[in-house]
Amino acid sequence: MSYDAAESVFEHAGRRVRLETNAQFDALVGAFEAAVPALSDEDALAEVRGGDWAAFVRGLQWEAPSGFVRVWTWRPDALMERAGGGSRSAVWLIAHHGIAARLFRHDPGTMLYAPLRIEAHTSGAPGTTLSFEAPGARLAGFGVNKITQAGAELDRALGDLLEEIGLPRPAALRR
Repeated sequence: MSYDAAESVFEHAGRRVRLETNAQFDALVGAFEAAVPALSDEDALAEVRGGDWAAFVRGLQWEAPSGFVRVWTWRPDALMERAGGGSRSAVWLIAHHGIAARLFRHDPGTMLYAPLRIEAHTSGAPGTTLSFEAPGARLAGFGVNKITQAGAELDRALGDLLEEIGLPRPAALRR
């Protein structure tokens, strides 16, 4: 079976942020995972009792004051070591359900950029490198003011989270 499809291509800019820190890898990963608790889709669905979305989002603030939860974690270092890599690495997808819901209502395609992907790794230099895409830059490419505003909120929330775990707010996340 084949399907008809109309193709659209949208050029947009992105901003990848790379923070080279003096933080020890285990300490940074521990601080990040403590600040951003894990929440699976199954657990989230169970918590949205009776369809009370607002109560669900308010409840998240108790466990995740930043508003972010980890929806996926990957530790590729053990596997990549077999391929000759010697760095430690952690990759997370983090979601801000309150903002993601507004994005989804305006355009479900925004889920390409929500949840956010964040990666931490060691390198030859002491410390840990933390990398991510600034969400506001990607979401502005949709050309919808409400989506651009939500992207700016995600930038602010991500900057707040980084400060919460002891890192400086990157210039790309300042407004």
